[in-house]
Amino acid sequence: MPTHTMRAIRLHEHGGPEVLRYDEVPIPEPGPGEVLVRVHAVGINPPDWYLRDGMSNLPPETRPKISLPVIPGTDLSGVVEAVAADVDRLSVGDEVFGLLRFPSFDGSTYAEYAVAPASDLALKPAGIDHTQAAAVPMAGLTAWQFLIELGHDHPSPFQAARHRPVPLDADVRVLINGAAGGVGHFALQLAKWKGAHVIAVASGAHESFLSDLGADEFIDYTKSRPEELVRDVDLVLDTVGGPDSKRFLRTLKRGGSQFPVFFGEFDEAETAKLGVTVSGTQVRSNGAQLAELGRLLDTGTVRAAIDSTFALADARAAHERAARGHIQGKIVLTVA
Repeated sequence: MPTHTMRAIRLHEHGGPEVLRYDEVPIPEPGPGEVLVRVHAVGINPPDWYLRDGMSNLPPETRPKISLPVIPGTDLSGVVEAVAADVDRLSVGDEVFGLLRFPSFDGSTYAEYAVAPASDLALKPAGIDHTQAAAVPMAGLTAWQFLIELGHDHPSPFQAARHRPVPLDADVRVLINGAAGGVGHFALQLAKWKGAHVIAVASGAHESFLSDLGADEFIDYTKSRPEELVRDVDLVLDTVGGPDSKRFLRTLKRGGSQFPVFFGEFDEAETAKLGVTVSGTQVRSNGAQLAELGRLLDTGTVRAAIDSTFALADARAAHERAARGHIQGKIVLTVA
């Protein structure tokens, strides 16, 4: 076993990137159904900065109770170091990646070691490195659960009806807003894998990146308004969401669907009049779906784009990069 302490990033208070502290803490021990992972890389996601700033984007009554200090992070890629007695699917030495315990905030992956439920992990694809693998779990599973298969029956906090992906094939036209970001660039590739026609919306700096990933059309939102240019799409996946999301409704044909990833503000009377569906869900940890994504990553059908990497000790700089926006793919922390 390793020494009994490790380095980890912790929050002792909520605030900006400056509250991320590089601490020495005990190495956690796996309980039933869990494994200890030696972390090689950590994917950074919006929930990491929501946690850091105290969930200020949520109404106070819906904010989860977080006890400080806390280690942020949900995504990791690494090597199994120890296995609980009741875990038979994973062994010491296996290379794994996963989204841990989401939608709770108990993933604690900004660390040299992390304890993971075995069911949240999949074997890391041999064809990609730990940095690329760590970029996949939350963003890749979000794209998968919105577009391909929900894979769980937990109700969404955002809507009563169960989310249903739209079957994708060559007859389907999809508009992806925020196509260059983490969820967006995976969603684009999954839609192309299914044969759909994809219109990618992003800023002009990302045009060649998105063309390389297979986008059929590109719209630079800094120069033109996609809702004025596009009509008769079957599906809008809006990875940005929020109050402006409803402007995309007019790009849809009757019977079409809009999927806001971060739930927007929609008027039920308007959507009924347009004859369209608005639907969302909340991504959940799922090792089996990650294994399916892993096969696509292994064959190169889907690739994880890396915006930038930072050492674990430099998590503050990584969060500062995230705050500047216009991210191409994913930001990843590397752990020696």
